[in-house]
Amino acid sequence: MSGGTRLIKPRIRRILAEELPPELVEMLPKHWVMIGDVLILPIRRELEEYKHRVAEVYAEVLGAKAVLRKGRISGEFRETNYELLYGNDTVTVHVENGVKYKLDVARVMFSPANVKERVRMARVARPGELVVDMFAGVGHLSLPMAVHGGARVIAIEKSPYTFRFLIENIELNGVVDRMTAYNIDNRDFPGRDLADRVLMGYVVRTHEFIGKALDIARNGAVVHYHNTVPERLRPMEPFETFRRVAGENGVEVEKLNELVIKRYAPGVWHVVVDVRIFKT
Repeated sequence: MSGGTRLIKPRIRRILAEELPPELVEMLPKHWVMIGDVLILPIRRELEEYKHRVAEVYAEVLGAKAVLRKGRISGEFRETNYELLYGNDTVTVHVENGVKYKLDVARVMFSPANVKERVRMARVARPGELVVDMFAGVGHLSLPMAVHGGARVIAIEKSPYTFRFLIENIELNGVVDRMTAYNIDNRDFPGRDLADRVLMGYVVRTHEFIGKALDIARNGAVVHYHNTVPERLRPMEPFETFRRVAGENGVEVEKLNELVIKRYAPGVWHVVVDVRIFKT
């Protein structure tokens, strides 16, 4: 969950005002993110000398067992490179909308800003339908579909480290009978024409996997296609790219819905488009 400052900040300020120069007290983080009991803090460079003490105070006041300095998320597996400032155990269980997500916050991406989409996936899933999650992570989007929607899920995750948590989360949430996980590149998944619904919860390079999603989906299936889009290319993108690739594969498409998930970078948005496909 995201944390505010209205009630807690005075206590944090009171403690640190006795140790920091006045001008640095004004630079203390006013916003933070708590995933389970691990805190992610954006700490400015000016606070470098005091970063460990600042982290310790925030942890004590907010009840966190570990504090990470907010950093960038990058690479094929969307891994974090956060700096550990306090504590030593960054594995936690984050509970959201009745779903338990176990993960290592220091190494595995989990965005609280995507909560609305995770809740939406719980609502769109139908009992017994077959969902293929091409970029499962720890089960971000597909666990709600199995837990709340009663869907059957094939969850594919390429990262061996993240896959360990995906397996644990399937057991933690009691959906072993409805979820099957594969630790492979989704392009090596052999299934064809079988999914009622396909999740493409990835960004930046998601368009490279459209062809595979079309192979996996059956006629009439819905694909939830995520990607990052510069503001100047909206509203044509990202649907136009999906439509073009589908056409090249002899598949017709219908745009059902489009939602902005969050700002990804200045002038760039993380967008999801729901697309129904028709195979001739």
